[in-house]
Amino acid sequence: MDLHQIVFGVYPYLCLATFILGSWIRFDNEQYTWKSDSSQLLSKQYMRFASNVFHIGILGIFFGHLVGLVMPHSVFLALGISDMAHQGIAIFAGGVFGLMTIFGGLILWLRRLFNPRVRAASRWMDINILGWLIMTALVGFSTIFWSIGHAEHGDASVMLRLAEWVQSVIILQPNPELLRGIDTVYKLHIFFGLSVFLFFPFTRLVHIWSAPVGYLFRAYQIVRAKRTA
Repeated sequence: MDLHQIVFGVYPYLCLATFILGSWIRFDNEQYTWKSDSSQLLSKQYMRFASNVFHIGILGIFFGHLVGLVMPHSVFLALGISDMAHQGIAIFAGGVFGLMTIFGGLILWLRRLFNPRVRAASRWMDINILGWLIMTALVGFSTIFWSIGHAEHGDASVMLRLAEWVQSVIILQPNPELLRGIDTVYKLHIFFGLSVFLFFPFTRLVHIWSAPVGYLFRAYQIVRAKRTA
């Protein structure tokens, strides 16, 4: 087994196992650390703007990857979306949300590094995981230039091979050979992205598990005004 097979055949499961089991163990044993460690009270400068841009960008990237890589190829064709149209959507959406993630994340990262009050309240992993996310987004954004080159030649094969590899991992039949020979920048982006799952349980990212999604679907509150006689 060579390095390629280890990274793209074994490493994904190491990352996912750590992601799930590590999050479970941390929630069970260290619930007082299960929080986002907001620093807004320490300094509001650029906080709201940068945080909103960053979160919109990273959520767009996550769901874009989820739909673009996990949804079977046949579904896209059934919806009338050709391979080249699919690649065009991926390039456009990846560019917009990627830039948002990089821009917003960079402001937040510099704020944690150079704002004395925020830096004093930041843990080592707070700074480093944010930097890692920015690097992951930067490498991902750089793949767009290769994808544009492929699109100009009417070639969507790399995108299809990436999706097929992701799906092979999900069904527990990993096929690292699908990534053999593709451009190194894609492989580097995959490694950075997988590593986010590896680091996840040891960082402030665990608060994602507690996102108040149910709040969006709660019943309206009935407010009764107090009437005076």
